[in-house]
Amino acid sequence: MDLSGKRGLVVGIANEHSIAAGCAHMFRAAGAELAITYLNDKAQPYVRAVTQTLSAALVMACDVTVPGQLEAVFEQIKEQWGKLDFVLHSIAFAPAADLHASLVDCSAEGFALAMDVSCHSFIRMAKLALPLMTDGGSLMTVSFYGAERAVDHYNLMGPVKAALESSVRYLAVDLAPRRVHVHAISAGAVKTRAASGLDHFDVLLDEVRARTPAQHLVTIEEIGRVAAMLASDAGMTLTGSTLYADGGFHVEA
Repeated sequence: MDLSGKRGLVVGIANEHSIAAGCAHMFRAAGAELAITYLNDKAQPYVRAVTQTLSAALVMACDVTVPGQLEAVFEQIKEQWGKLDFVLHSIAFAPAADLHASLVDCSAEGFALAMDVSCHSFIRMAKLALPLMTDGGSLMTVSFYGAERAVDHYNLMGPVKAALESSVRYLAVDLAPRRVHVHAISAGAVKTRAASGLDHFDVLLDEVRARTPAQHLVTIEEIGRVAAMLASDAGMTLTGSTLYADGGFHVEA
């Protein structure tokens, strides 16, 4: 997994415990140069603490719900680097009231916002990255088992992540002629800031641990190694798939 000479964008670090942070560390360990985003001024100090250990070349604000911010990120990458080799999309959001409600009770507005931030933003990133991926590249997003099976308390995020995984397949076909590979990483349950917003998340962690063959939860670094492989030349024969970085949790009945 040699990423020497490659440049990548990581979107979704909230703090040192984020899946995106684990991926960023593995990208850097493999030799990649990184551009990293933070959500807002409140999040910036926590993200800066991570980027200082990564020698990140670019650290930029990016809230995909703010018009123009995502475009500004890619414009800055264009000005500084002129090209891009890979993108990791690891963001998701749903309003608390809708996330904690049963699917039948979620609002249209909450569902639309969750779909925009968690799914459509990946499609937007793909479009903005394409002009910079002159030698091909890799687009990766992070999903969860709740996309394909009903998981207690995952609620509207299940259909949203299912749409994200379907988007990966369609993007893979669309972008194959341009040698851009598209992947979803279905990560095992990890105690991140975002996941802690789910009801009874500690119970979910215990259930996942019990159903995982080795009975231990995956780490963000283990998930990161999968992402680094997909960003490397070794991953270029793969596209359009959902790869499970969950310790085998998904194979258990």
